[in-house]
Amino acid sequence: MGKAIMIQGCTSSAGKSYLTAALCRILANEGVRVAPFKAQNMSNNAGVTPAGLEMGRAQLVQAQAARVIPDVRMNPVLLKPEADTRSQVVLLGRASAELTALGWRERKPHLWPHVQTALHSLLDQYDVVVIEGAGSPAEVNLRESDIVNMRVAREAGAAVLLAADIDRGGAFAHLLGTWHCLTPEERALMKGFILNRFRGDARLLSPAPEWLEEQTGVPTVGVVPMLDIPLPEEDGFWTEKQPVGGEEGFVAIARLPRVSNLDEFAPLGLLARWVTTPAEMEGARAIILPGSKSTAADLNWLQACGLAAAVTRAAHAGVLVLGICGGLQMLGQTLSDPHGVEGGGTVPGLGLLDLVTTLAADKTTRLTTLTDAETGLTLSGYEIHHGQTRSGSGVQELAPELLWRAGNVRGTYLHGLLENPAYLERFLGWAGLASPAGLDSLDARLDAIATRVRASLDWNFIEGLL
Repeated sequence: MGKAIMIQGCTSSAGKSYLTAALCRILANEGVRVAPFKAQNMSNNAGVTPAGLEMGRAQLVQAQAARVIPDVRMNPVLLKPEADTRSQVVLLGRASAELTALGWRERKPHLWPHVQTALHSLLDQYDVVVIEGAGSPAEVNLRESDIVNMRVAREAGAAVLLAADIDRGGAFAHLLGTWHCLTPEERALMKGFILNRFRGDARLLSPAPEWLEEQTGVPTVGVVPMLDIPLPEEDGFWTEKQPVGGEEGFVAIARLPRVSNLDEFAPLGLLARWVTTPAEMEGARAIILPGSKSTAADLNWLQACGLAAAVTRAAHAGVLVLGICGGLQMLGQTLSDPHGVEGGGTVPGLGLLDLVTTLAADKTTRLTTLTDAETGLTLSGYEIHHGQTRSGSGVQELAPELLWRAGNVRGTYLHGLLENPAYLERFLGWAGLASPAGLDSLDARLDAIATRVRASLDWNFIEGLL
């Protein structure tokens, strides 16, 4: 059976996904057969495996880091928030209406056997499984229903490394406090602390790491610097970096309450500006309505906050508008939900595309390649949608059931459209914008991250855990 090493965090957004990807690539580069694992992920940033199954985007990236084919065993449970107190449950790549209907604590006995099976099958297949936790193991109110943190660590016999985001301050208190919240059995699995996203001279940290080890018996085994090398993660972290928006213009992206698949807009770089008010949209050269986990509810929000009217005015003024998946559905005439996928009923869209959409009971999830009749480009991406869309005479179908255009307004079901460099260049050209400096390939970024992270860790100590 393979060995397991686990990255947990003192808080959400401590960099667990990033560090897990780094460890996967470090080990893969050293010839180790390695796979990622996260028992339960809560995110609307999802993608599709080659088998046409849905899993968290972070685990898809980690699989690439490990140089293995993405497999839903690496993320057996995916929770996709639909409202503040409701999430769709995706089990082993397929949405489950039965599990979605259960309460949070009631799900555990149904989900845990699948987590166990997936975890042990990976441990049997690979030399090392790099496991990512969720949130924090210090959430003692969730201990009884835990299927993602210390229960997984105990099941795998994993060596746990606990990461704290030192850039936010209070890192040593977070590490010590988290350790104190663990049971003796859980503390025995805690092998090292990592200070993540550090800026400055690491020599100035002393004597805090030594003091922390005296308190806990756990050494600090890494001080990882703040790295300006982006990866697609669970929550689309680049949305925190808003551009100033100079004379060259920008691309406005509606920051919907249940927005999904944020990572696909990373190629826009600092041209992207996330907007929630009409004033923030003023001056945009292009507008994007992104995907949504609750399209009808987000459409109501778009109308209530005035963005729907602002998008309509801009479209009539000739501004380039693109809707992706849920955004495509919003641009149409109507959105109907006869099966109650999002609560039922029919709502009017913005009417900018002559399309009508009906939400089907079953979800379409697949990798997709299409040829765009407008540009002649072959484009690749993926689909995740319940919607089935029919076109009227007022719209041009550029790819069957996938891509439509009416003048300066376009809509598509193809997630990842702008990750096709040639199409991104065309899109920005239509908007009168120059292409931003391109991101290095994901593989190149993973190698760069692996090099920096490995140099920041006590790698002899880490190897000793394996």
